[in-house]
Amino acid sequence: MSDTGAELPILQAVRLKGRVARHDLADADLGALIDSGLLTDGPTVRLTADGRARLQRLLEAERATVDADAANHVYADFGAVNAELKPVISHWQQTRGTPDEDAAAVLARVDELHRAVLPVIAAAGRLAPRMRTYADRLDAALRLAKAGDTSWLTRPMVDSYHTVWFELHEELIGLAGRTRAEEAGAG
Repeated sequence: MSDTGAELPILQAVRLKGRVARHDLADADLGALIDSGLLTDGPTVRLTADGRARLQRLLEAERATVDADAANHVYADFGAVNAELKPVISHWQQTRGTPDEDAAAVLARVDELHRAVLPVIAAAGRLAPRMRTYADRLDAALRLAKAGDTSWLTRPMVDSYHTVWFELHEELIGLAGRTRAEEAGAG
């Protein structure tokens, strides 16, 4: 496959999720990635060793085009909002379903933090255009949660708000040239 612009988002999505149902990657390039040995073939796809190596090279090439100071600034801005979201999500995960939990208050707070992170995503998108999709994905999850299905705040294995937020966080760690281990040690 020669279009690295198409490879990167697909390979990165599979890396972040671990394994992905083929229908969740409805993309004409999926077959080419499987045929080239970068993804496994089956009802769900995973990165192969060659796929991990190819993704690493693509991410390094992307980082080489990004201003490191700008990426670190975006990462720091995200970190400030992330520090506020973490306790909200943790509290929700521990108390949802209890009579004392006020879903409306949690959703209002998440909505505030959502509005705070959108400029951060826009800034990340100026550095790496593929990052722009995170705004739409977070919007969609929040919309579903506000429509009454609060499982879209933290439901694992789908594009819930928390899942997409985690993936965005992972992307920004990488864009800033950091590792998850370095990140964990800093916070």
